[in-house]
Amino acid sequence: MTHWRALAVLGTAQFLMVLDTSVMNVSISQLVEDFDTEVTAIQAVITLYALVMAAFMIVGGRLGDILGRRRLFFAGLTVYAVGSALTAVAPSLWLLALGWSVIEGLGAALVLPAMAALVAENYRGPERAVAYGVIGGLAGAGIAVGPLLGGWVTTYLTWRLVFAGEVVVVLVVLCCNRVIPKTPRTDPGYGLDGVGAALSACGLGLVVLGVLQSGSWGWVQPRNAPFTVLGFAPTFFVIAVGGAVLVGFQHWERRLAARGGEPLVHFALLRLPVLRSGLMVLLSQNLILLGLFFTIPLYLQVVQGFDAFQTGLRLLPVSVTMLLASVLASRLGQRIGARAVVRLALTILLLAVVWLLATIEPVIDDTQFAAAMAVLGVGMGLLASQLGNVVQSSVGEEGRSEVGGLQYTAQNLGSALGTALIGSLLVGALAQAFTVHVADDPRISAEARKQTGIALESGIAFVSSQQVHTAAEQAGLSRDDADALTESYAKAQLAGLRVAILAAGGITLVSFLATSHLPAVRPRRAAADPRTETIS
Repeated sequence: MTHWRALAVLGTAQFLMVLDTSVMNVSISQLVEDFDTEVTAIQAVITLYALVMAAFMIVGGRLGDILGRRRLFFAGLTVYAVGSALTAVAPSLWLLALGWSVIEGLGAALVLPAMAALVAENYRGPERAVAYGVIGGLAGAGIAVGPLLGGWVTTYLTWRLVFAGEVVVVLVVLCCNRVIPKTPRTDPGYGLDGVGAALSACGLGLVVLGVLQSGSWGWVQPRNAPFTVLGFAPTFFVIAVGGAVLVGFQHWERRLAARGGEPLVHFALLRLPVLRSGLMVLLSQNLILLGLFFTIPLYLQVVQGFDAFQTGLRLLPVSVTMLLASVLASRLGQRIGARAVVRLALTILLLAVVWLLATIEPVIDDTQFAAAMAVLGVGMGLLASQLGNVVQSSVGEEGRSEVGGLQYTAQNLGSALGTALIGSLLVGALAQAFTVHVADDPRISAEARKQTGIALESGIAFVSSQQVHTAAEQAGLSRDDADALTESYAKAQLAGLRVAILAAGGITLVSFLATSHLPAVRPRRAAADPRTETIS
């Protein structure tokens, strides 16, 4: 019994991390109102949370080796509780970002790699597959409870109570620390690669920043950019600098390993085909999931006008089916191979995307929407049931923490890019469609077209049609112009949403290319640890 109590403690941590993001996603409209800001600002806060985790997850994995995984797990939970407490009382947007995005993100970066390694340490063979299935199921439960709990609390009480409740849960978990067996440090004889940590965090940060700001800066033609590069928008420049820093990080790590030092990342690990494929599919999974979970609540809240609780109810099918699929399919990979399960999952996700595209209409069909959400959850649950075990089983005991860091870096980089990239495409498609509709509508006067063009040059926000109508009237436009502009904007909203969902489908399709090296029968450990190889 004690054996499985440890899994309950470890799984609770996973549940809390997922709960956070899902609560934020259904509370977007309320957060915009509470902090008197725009959707893009909340999008930045959500992205920053995932970015902080992605940037420091590798560091967290290495610290687990140095300080001990169990110790770091509970230390990270303490940091996480401090961030939750600050978030619960945050009076301003920047304090919300500090508490949730930064402090909670850092806590999660310490907790999650240690959790992945502790699961692998404490369970073997079929038990490990079940354990990772349960972890995936609890992640699904977080997604299941988050929209409903967050929606109800946000609508009838306040979203702040969710974060106050997290502090209480963490305190209970800390009191149960004895159920997790103490384990020796893997390699306490080296320090942290500070240069590598700085380079990796800076490179990842710049790449995601560029993608995130593309909606307001523009990709080529500058719009609301703080500076330009040779007359062009700085987006590609910022992304390219980030990429160059990451290349420098790779060279630094290889040189450090060649000199006999202990790098932050042994890039030789990525020579393992199974690990490489697992990480790529993990990145894709979270890019798709977080991109859709940013887009769909906007459709439900901004276009349809549902409150947070009504939004949570309509997201419940995806949450429930993801939970069930991830738990029930935990051993399926051992029977037919993880590769077959993942490809089946991606096929189901494509079906869900097509179904979702058909449901994005001015008036929602709740039956069709619920069915599409349920199918989406099945696909995501099948992925969640396999990938954690595949990644952790691809290396030996010494590589657990490092691979855990890579695992959650891939997941959270996917989450950050999903929110940033899909959000950017949504806003860009909205602006393009609105421009076309305004130009083609004969009911709109020349003066209204001129004012709309000036407004679009400074950027466009995803707001309700009523807000557009009010803004048009406040700008002195006639009622006929305001009505026509509002109708054009409503059509552009649906076009932007469809482009965002279609992009998620395109990513799903490309993800099939990353599945070729996944285990065909069952995950096996590498015959040798490639970290011990000499890197030239």
